[in-house]
Amino acid sequence: MIIIKSWYVNNLKKILLLEDDELLSQTLVQLLQEEKYSVTLVGDGEDALEATYNENFDLYLLDINVPLLNGIDFLKLSRESGDKTPAFFITALRDIDSLSQAFDSGCDDYIKKPFDIDELFIRINSKLKNNNPLLSYKDITFDLLENRIFQNGKEVDFGTVEKAVFALLIRNIAVTVSKSMLFDVMQKPSDTALRVLINKLRKTLNLEITNIKSIGYKLEKL
Repeated sequence: MIIIKSWYVNNLKKILLLEDDELLSQTLVQLLQEEKYSVTLVGDGEDALEATYNENFDLYLLDINVPLLNGIDFLKLSRESGDKTPAFFITALRDIDSLSQAFDSGCDDYIKKPFDIDELFIRINSKLKNNNPLLSYKDITFDLLENRIFQNGKEVDFGTVEKAVFALLIRNIAVTVSKSMLFDVMQKPSDTALRVLINKLRKTLNLEITNIKSIGYKLEKL
């Protein structure tokens, strides 16, 4: 069992980091501290559960393949107990089944290793500034906990990838989301596939999404 290690500073946002790669975990702890977050590091899912019994957190950063209790099962148990803490998976798993299971377990974001640290902090900062489980835009409501999109009260039939892309856009209104961030949540990322997906979002939800050439896409502010 890996001993739980905490770095707490009063009045700072608290992050639980579940990661059993020692080098990566120590690097992330250092970088998170530099960004003025308090961090608890655990190396297996059972220690993660123990940490949540003893402390309230603002965000979970979770690897999936960790000892004793994997990250997805940890999050499922947390959600079943009524824990609504925002959760990101950071994982080397790139297949669509893992992506689907992760979002079905109640995660808010899915980040594939290797990742750009600046993009990770954009996502973290965006989430912690707005951790309301219900996001609204025009006649659209996105229930982040249930991962369901409604338009005029009627549920929109989108797949996991469409929902993940829309989540990135609606959480970052008026901010350009890079293609690499969008590619991270796609099964077979390519410029063509991304254009098709964006066009589907535009048409189905009547969205004004701007293509920032060679950089990414932006959901325009109302």
